[in-house]
Amino acid sequence: MRTGLIARKVGMTRVFTDDGGHIPVTVLQIDNCQVVAQRTEEANGYTALQLGAGTAKVKRVSGAMRGHFAKAKVEPKRKVVEFRVDADALVDIGAELAPSHFVPGQRVDVSGTSIGKGFAGAIKRHHFSGMRATHGVSVSHRAHGSTGQCQYPGKVFKGKKMAGHLGAKRITTQNLEVVVTDDAAGVVMVRGAVPGSEGGWVTLTDAVKRPRPDGVPFPAGLLGQGETETEADTPEADAAEPTADDAAAKDGGGKT
Repeated sequence: MRTGLIARKVGMTRVFTDDGGHIPVTVLQIDNCQVVAQRTEEANGYTALQLGAGTAKVKRVSGAMRGHFAKAKVEPKRKVVEFRVDADALVDIGAELAPSHFVPGQRVDVSGTSIGKGFAGAIKRHHFSGMRATHGVSVSHRAHGSTGQCQYPGKVFKGKKMAGHLGAKRITTQNLEVVVTDDAAGVVMVRGAVPGSEGGWVTLTDAVKRPRPDGVPFPAGLLGQGETETEADTPEADAAEPTADDAAAKDGGGKT
């Protein structure tokens, strides 16, 4: 199990395909997402990574959190989230994760806080059909109807669908497809809508109901990871490539 990413919801747009079709996508901004702390089995009883994203003003950060960020040698973060990971999926503190942590075509689960809509009736909140327009119904067309029984048990059971507060709770949308990842722009585009309002924070994790595809970076996709080592930089390539001294020795050895 790998770590996830913290992203900010920018909004929705569309991506055109080669055959002229278009895909509705949500643009998620990966803003300076770094590892802030590690949780290990020996020290904490479980294994996890604590990530931080965004940039916060120092004066708006508590003293305890200032020391926490200073210990990790990272700038104060706007959002801090902890992800459970396997022991072999830990990432060094201070490492910055890139959008290429996910690959196009991969399925992810996106979690966020849904838009709050205040107090709502049963029809809007629970999609009730409402009562009849005539035949004895008066002034109660959008009422939720009976809520309980008569004498026994004489109460309203917990969980009864009634009017109340709508939205402003944690929602997870599963199996969204990653369409585009761009490290230069720092964005991940996923097909469809994700919970929350524009500018809100969301978390992206590998889908729990779909297998992880081949080619996904493990333990994580780090910023600039693709440029750290290429085939020409490997020791085997350096040993196989002839140097200028070798060429001169070869030419000198052929002379009489």
